[in-house]
Amino acid sequence: MAVFRPPFPLAGRGPAASASFARTGVTASPVAALYGAGMDDAALIARVLDGDAGAFTVIVDRYHGDCSRFALRMLGHRQDAEDAVQDAFLGAYRGLARYRERQTFRAWLYRILINRCRSVARQRRRRASRFVADERALADAPAAARDGDHVLRDSLQTALDALDPRLREAVLLKYGEGLDYRTMSEMTGAGISALKMRVRRACAELRPRLEESR
Repeated sequence: MAVFRPPFPLAGRGPAASASFARTGVTASPVAALYGAGMDDAALIARVLDGDAGAFTVIVDRYHGDCSRFALRMLGHRQDAEDAVQDAFLGAYRGLARYRERQTFRAWLYRILINRCRSVARQRRRRASRFVADERALADAPAAARDGDHVLRDSLQTALDALDPRLREAVLLKYGEGLDYRTMSEMTGAGISALKMRVRRACAELRPRLEESR
């Protein structure tokens, strides 16, 4: 699995790296202390675009936890979620010059992440269909692969996995991330009315499944 290593130099390497940097594979660095915890996204982005690429590690630290939670619930598989998050940050870094402040940076980043999650899910479905079609491969598969060793097994994830991906995406953005419908529309490209309908349908399908698991 590719580890997210931003293509820019890091200030200071040493054991003081935060846990979030460790999770993303960025070793080193009390970079946040160089910029101050209160520096907003716009100021950090301006510094990156001015050539101070190390400021992007602060953005990674700021949003990694939220992005990871969403991707994990969306995909239900830890390695797939980590790959999606790392690719999203890399895509955001490479495309940062295209960001416009009329949209919040969080919404812009999540749009990249959502698209990456969709892509990962499509790739996984194609792999699964090829795998299941090959009876010999299925018979010879190690138990861990069949048992879904890394798949979340809690009742909420099981119920979420059973939803249509569009419904799962909408309900996670609304209630998992606490977003309003306008922001959700910016992130997903779907209309507000369609998103409201998806959230209602998701809740209607989730409720009986979660009640059964009690």
